[in-house]
Amino acid sequence: MSLKCAIIDDEPLAVDIIKNYLKQIKGVELVASFNSALDSLEFFQQNQVDLLFLDINMPVLDGYSFLKSLANKPQVIITTAHEEYAVQGYELEILDYLVKPIPFPRFLQAVNKGIRKLEKPKEEDSSWREKHLFLKINKKKMKKVYLDDILLIESLKDYIKIITKDKDYVIHQTLSSFTESLPKEHFIRIHRSYTVSLDKVDTLEGNSLEIDGKRYVIGRSYLNDVKDTILDS
Repeated sequence: MSLKCAIIDDEPLAVDIIKNYLKQIKGVELVASFNSALDSLEFFQQNQVDLLFLDINMPVLDGYSFLKSLANKPQVIITTAHEEYAVQGYELEILDYLVKPIPFPRFLQAVNKGIRKLEKPKEEDSSWREKHLFLKINKKKMKKVYLDDILLIESLKDYIKIITKDKDYVIHQTLSSFTESLPKEHFIRIHRSYTVSLDKVDTLEGNSLEIDGKRYVIGRSYLNDVKDTILDS
């Protein structure tokens, strides 16, 4: 499966660099490039691409205004010389934000996100909603808990607190061993004290994230992996 790409950037040199980078990556195909968002409107009204490399500061029609105008938005990687517009970009659900001059390893990392997204099935396996486990909440009682109901798990030394939509459960187990038993595509360790459900993350800001109205710090050693995973999920 080939990832169909397009470029919109008013700097010819920047366009040439992206073109040369794409030639070095297998599984991608450049189908169009434009030096103006305005000139690309007709193309995007009639065609669909998988991945768009989009500059922000362009005459007449800036990149974000162009993106908002699209009825069917592709995955978008912003390519810009300005760092200060990143927050607005992620509010528009962009795939990645690259600041010029863009080193090839960073460019490749962004494109690989797009390739992984394309390879993911568009419809989630309905069986996920039925997956569950039984928690031993006392010597005699086992409680059935659906994985999709879990918001996060908090370490309490030799115990953990499993926080769900409706109730919390404390069981005798370590966070490491419990996390290893969870599906990695749905849960991620963000701190020595927390493992969270990727589906339940509401916001990501700096070195913290928010779930169900509460903010949790991401450990320094986990930060890069957590950000990449959440933005790619």
